[in-house]
Amino acid sequence: MFQPDLFSADTAAKRADLAPDMASLPVTRPATAGSSNGLPENEDCLDLPAVLERLARISARPRYTFMVLNLIARAAGGSSSAGPYVHEDGRAIPVRDWLSSALLPMAQRDVRRRAIVDQVRGDLARKGLLPPDADAARHVIAAEVRDRLLHSGRTNVSRAVSDLVRAGLLHRHYQGYRVDHCNRGAQREAVYTISPAVRAALGKGS
Repeated sequence: MFQPDLFSADTAAKRADLAPDMASLPVTRPATAGSSNGLPENEDCLDLPAVLERLARISARPRYTFMVLNLIARAAGGSSSAGPYVHEDGRAIPVRDWLSSALLPMAQRDVRRRAIVDQVRGDLARKGLLPPDADAARHVIAAEVRDRLLHSGRTNVSRAVSDLVRAGLLHRHYQGYRVDHCNRGAQREAVYTISPAVRAALGKGS
């Protein structure tokens, strides 16, 4: 199955309609004494440029990862944690699925979407699942394309969250029916926790 990887090109960096408060990269700041991985340990003076600098040093696609961080902060609302579910329109959506859906318009703008549509049409035709009616066929193709993009999006979100964890901007654990755990499994869903300093840098602090 064809799975587009948004990390092969920084799709967010190419968008012309980024929000005006989306800071530009790269950000150059004086070196700061810190931990062995080169990241500053003093969280008290963490600001937006420092957040962006960390992402530029850790992530291969810092703008996309920064967008994921902002969406997690939005999902968290007034708290510091997002997940395991985001409640929207009366539904409880796993936070990773919610993030993937929120970022879906970016995937649909990708230049390779045409190739995905052609791939899906060919796959459905070979399996005899493509309706003869043109309108019905378009609906079936669109639904399958969306499913594939969401599947790929979940992978991309997980990669971005891993970058955020390595950058020290986020803590991830998995909340389950009986016991929480650092690893996925046993019907556990992810929970993302942002530190107060990062929330303040994003303008989400109290």
